[in-house]
Amino acid sequence: MWKDLKEKAISIKWKQYVLVSDRVLYFNEVYKNGSIQTERYYDENTGREIFKAIVVPDMDKPERIFTGYSQAIWGDGYINKNSAMENAETSAVGRALAFLWIWVIDSIASPDEINKAENQNAGQTKTDRLREAIESASTIDKLMELQPHIAKTCVSDKQKQFFENLHTKKYKELNDQSDGENLAEQKF
Repeated sequence: MWKDLKEKAISIKWKQYVLVSDRVLYFNEVYKNGSIQTERYYDENTGREIFKAIVVPDMDKPERIFTGYSQAIWGDGYINKNSAMENAETSAVGRALAFLWIWVIDSIASPDEINKAENQNAGQTKTDRLREAIESASTIDKLMELQPHIAKTCVSDKQKQFFENLHTKKYKELNDQSDGENLAEQKF
């Protein structure tokens, strides 16, 4: 099986990589008494899917575990437009298997993780930048310019609702400030 698995390696960005699906098949064949478990955490505020994968090679020795984490944001990139949950779960499993050293050839980081790191603007996603822009808007006019970006940036209904609520809250805050300034001017 080892030889078969190595033959399944593909080259991505000049590095050899064995797909998670092949490593899971290998794990199930070699570690018959093993277990792969995942736990999902979802942040409604950001649309961030976070997965923790736990790989136990031998259930008779449950203290020997390998853990991997991964995250993905709905709508952030082509794959996450429709499959952020699945992408995050697969990556977490891949990382946990990599820590068990199942066919890590060049790197524990998957090609997807490397691409994410290279493509993110100073570690921020589109939703992070939108949230920051809304929260830091100093005038109602600047805030209103951000309104069309909500529909363009958000993919899930929950995420869209979060940003619409954030936008409305900021609008009320700026409106209250402007009313307070007008009242202060009227008193003098």
